[in-house]
Amino acid sequence: MYQKIKQWAKSIKKDVVVVWLVAKDERTPVWIKLLALIVAAYALSPIDLIPDFIPVLGYLDDIIIVPLGLLLVIRLTPKEIIEDCRNRASLLAERPVNRWAAGVIILIWSLFLGYLALHFLNMQKL
Repeated sequence: MYQKIKQWAKSIKKDVVVVWLVAKDERTPVWIKLLALIVAAYALSPIDLIPDFIPVLGYLDDIIIVPLGLLLVIRLTPKEIIEDCRNRASLLAERPVNRWAAGVIILIWSLFLGYLALHFLNMQKL
């Protein structure tokens, strides 16, 4: 059972990348692009319709809304675009992970957020 859930989660993760690539593909119709952007942004966003700290209901949207949105975009998108995006998604998954680059990006974001926090604190003193 645990392996099935783990495999399902991996397929959802890959489908999010596929939907993101569908949204960026120039062959995708505009209305599907818009839907794909909304679904991918919602799937990747830390903000949910129902906050995760609410017991049971908090994870319900992640378990139901995201997979249904992914399924809808994949069903509405022409097959050749989906196949191309699935191939590109698998190539992206095979890329090596650079932990140093991730560390530098996190450092830059931390410095930026720290600067903003100091800026707003100084503005409140005025």
